[in-house]
Parts: sequence; C-alpha cells; structure tokens
Amino acid sequence: MTSRTLIKNLAALPDGPVSVAGWVDTVRDQKKVQFVILRDETGAVQLVNPAVRELDPEGVSVGAAEALALTESISGLSHGTFVRVMGELKHDERVKLGGLEVKIGDLEVVTAALEIPIAADSGLDKRMDWRFLDLRHPKQNLIFRIQTTFLHALRTYWVEHEFVEVQTPKLMASPSESRAELFQLEYFDTTAYLAQSPQHFKQMAQSAGFGKIFEVGPAFRADPSFTSRHATEFTSIDTEVSWIDTHEDVMRLHEELMVAGFTAVVEKHGAEVAELFGIELTVPTTPFPRIPLAEAKQIVADHGYVVPRADADMDPEGERRISQYVKETYGHDFVFLTDYASTIRPFYHMRHEDDPSLTKSYDLIYNGTEISTGAQREHRVEVLVAQAESMGLDPEELGTYLEFFKYGVPPHGGFGMGLARVLMLMLGEGSIRETTYLFRGPTRLLP
Repeated sequence: MTSRTLIKNLAALPDGPVSVAGWVDTVRDQKKVQFVILRDETGAVQLVNPAVRELDPEGVSVGAAEALALTESISGLSHGTFVRVMGELKHDERVKLGGLEVKIGDLEVVTAALEIPIAADSGLDKRMDWRFLDLRHPKQNLIFRIQTTFLHALRTYWVEHEFVEVQTPKLMASPSESRAELFQLEYFDTTAYLAQSPQHFKQMAQSAGFGKIFEVGPAFRADPSFTSRHATEFTSIDTEVSWIDTHEDVMRLHEELMVAGFTAVVEKHGAEVAELFGIELTVPTTPFPRIPLAEAKQIVADHGYVVPRADADMDPEGERRISQYVKETYGHDFVFLTDYASTIRPFYHMRHEDDPSLTKSYDLIYNGTEISTGAQREHRVEVLVAQAESMGLDPEELGTYLEFFKYGVPPHGGFGMGLARVLMLMLGEGSIRETTYLFRGPTRLLP
C-alpha cells in the first residue's frame, strides 16, 4: 500500500518532508504563487508552490524547467482530480486552514477529473444521481463516520453484555409479517419474498436457546412512499432477548443502547457536528419518558390536534406534537409511546392479560419521528395461532414459524430500529436520503 500521511495527522508532525494524497478541492492560481486545497478522507490542507511562469532566455537549468512544469501542472488541475504530493510540511499560525501548509516538491496526477456536474446548491435528486461525488463533501463524509462510531458503540454494548450476533436470511419462503409491502420474486420453481424484517429468525434464536441476539442488516419494504423517512431498502438494527417480564425490559435495554451510541458520537464527533451541522449533540438522560398511546393522543387533542385516523394509531403530525409536548414538559428528545391497540400491531405481539385489546408494545419517537417498534412477543403457540387467525392470516403459511414455539420458547421480546432515521434526526437532516449511503426508493435503483 502506498505510504502517505493522513491530513488529520499532519498537525502532530514536526516540520519536514511528508507525503499526502487526495483530491483537489480548489486551486488559487496567482501570478507569483499557487495554492491548492487538497482533501482526503480525514480533512483538508493547503499546498503552496512558488509559481515559475517562464524560463530565463539566457539559459535553462534542469531545476527551472522542472519548476515551470510543476507550475503548469498545477494550473491545469481540475476540481476532483486525485493527486499524490511529496513536499515540506511547515507549521505557520498565519495559515487559516489548520495552521500549517505543505510546500509542493513533487506532484503526481493520479487521475484527472472532468468538470464536476453538481454544486453545493444542487437539488437533492441531482446530488443522488452523482452520489459518489456528493459523498466527497465533508458533511457527507462525517455522516458515515458518525454511523461507524454509533454502530461500533452498539456492538460494544451487545458484546460486553454477552449478546450473540446473527445474520438472518433475506430470502424467505413466507411473509415475515403480512403480505402487505412485500417484494415477491421467482425462486427456481417456487416463490420467495424479500424479508421485511428478521423478526421470525430473531425469535427462532430464542427457541434455539441463544438468549440474547442482535443483527445489523438490510430489510425491504415494497412501500410506494415518497416521504423523507421511507425507503424500499434500509438498514435495520435488531435485537431480541429471552426471559423478560414485560415490554418495559425491552425499553430499558433500548434506552441503554441509545445512550451508549450517543455517548460515543458526542465524545468523538461532537465538535465536528457543531461545526458542520450547527447542532450541539447531547447524551439523552434515562429513563426516557413513557406515555401510553391513548394518553398521548388525548394530550395532543387537548393541545388542539385531533389525530384524523380511522384506526387507533398515531399519525406523523401527532408524533411531532407529542414530541414537542415531551420536550417542553420533560426536556427530552425521546419518548416511548406504549400499549398500542392489538388491531394495529402484528399478530405476534403479546396482549395485556387484563385488556386483550392492548399489546405490550411501544414505538420510540425521537425528535418528532418514529424510529423503532418494540414489544414483548407472544411465546404460547396456541395463542399465536388464535391471534394470527383473528387477523386474517393462514396458520398454514406460518407453519415454519409456528414450529419454533411447539418445542418450548422462553418469554422474550425485542425491537427493530431504522439506522438512517436515527442519523437523520440526530443531525437535523431533512431526508434519510442524506444519511443512506445509496438510497433505494420507488423510483431510484441507481447508482
């Protein structure tokens, strides 16, 4: 691998020879001096070259010819060109960009770039068309470094608490929840479905005696939605645990994971987030507020908004309003809405013993938007069958899933959470397109 110094590490080095590489951000080609702003994956640095515009007519030295060639090469650099530079590092507090610069000794054009087809003010769809160029922007780069830090913190929590990581299949013989929002495809001489979630396989792990499991992987929803928070393929963060008493145990686990993730992001990237996004990230306090859904709907109604739905669910505007209430009342960005009606929850959510019309489930709302659904699962096979039938599902099509429960399953529960939504709301972005590496929606399969 080519030896180079990452730009973020230059400040710790003494003055002297260095090798850097990256792409050209800007060129200021002045008469007597040239400045190049070079970027790599870690930052930007100023390169400087004393310009030589012509040779002495009385004699051409080798050094003078090389200096002229270097000047001409820099003059011809286009935005986005990848270069490798050998030069002399010099610390100089007068340099606004990091208080240092590199005097160019040798510059190699690795790959020249055409004129970049997007700009800082380009629309979102056009930027998505040229996503590989859009991702060069420092803000976009930071999003995915934050994602890495966030997921690493979750994994560290899981591993330290003896969770087992699994990778569940995404090709399924039967629907994971219902036939709605399913991608169906030919699979040799039969039909397969792309998994909406790893739900069934997470529960299988409980029957297998794994105890506590997690997965970070893709999920698919054939939802023809064009909202800022929906995608047809997304990364789902899932976990499932055995031997819980109620969905309160799942909520405690969920908030501990979020605290771990936010703590890592704030410690590692808080200053950069403030600089590039204008947001002061803080670690949420525990416990997160908990409000039963019926009570939450009454609260927003008392504040002037009646949820206009025929079913018992909350709508996006209701989520925004209850979040505003929680922020004003508790000073918190998160709230668990609990005890959803059984009519709007999957058949495998456990129902309250004293009120079967309600489930032991929740949605986690963050900054006005739902990011996760969790619940205690029903582990008694006869109850599962009855609940599936009551919701119009054919137990025969759930045969493999139901087999898990015929041979003993402990009480268990878990949640699934959309990664891109968390990042979108954390960073105040307007769409999950910004926080998804390559977005997939009803009209986007490229790049």
